[in-house]
Amino acid sequence: MALSVRLDPPLAARVEEEAKRLGISKSDLVKDALERRLGGKNPYDLLRQVRSGQPMGRPAASERTGRGLKGRLRAKRSS
Repeated sequence: MALSVRLDPPLAARVEEEAKRLGISKSDLVKDALERRLGGKNPYDLLRQVRSGQPMGRPAASERTGRGLKGRLRAKRSS
C-alpha cells in the first residue's frame, strides 16, 4: 500500500540525513520508525538479525574511509 505524508522542511531534512547515515532509503527509515512506534518490532528479533552476520544497510559504506579522512586532515593541516 502506498502512503503519502507531508513533512515540514526541518523534519524532512532530518529524515534524509538519518537515512543517508544508515545507508537505507527514506521509505525504509519511515517504515522502521512506524513499526517501532506501533509495536511491530520486537527487540529480540532485531538483536537476532544483528547477530546473524547478514549485511545490514550498505556494507560497502565503510570502505575506503581512510583515504578521505587523510585528505581532509592534510587540507586542514595545510591551511
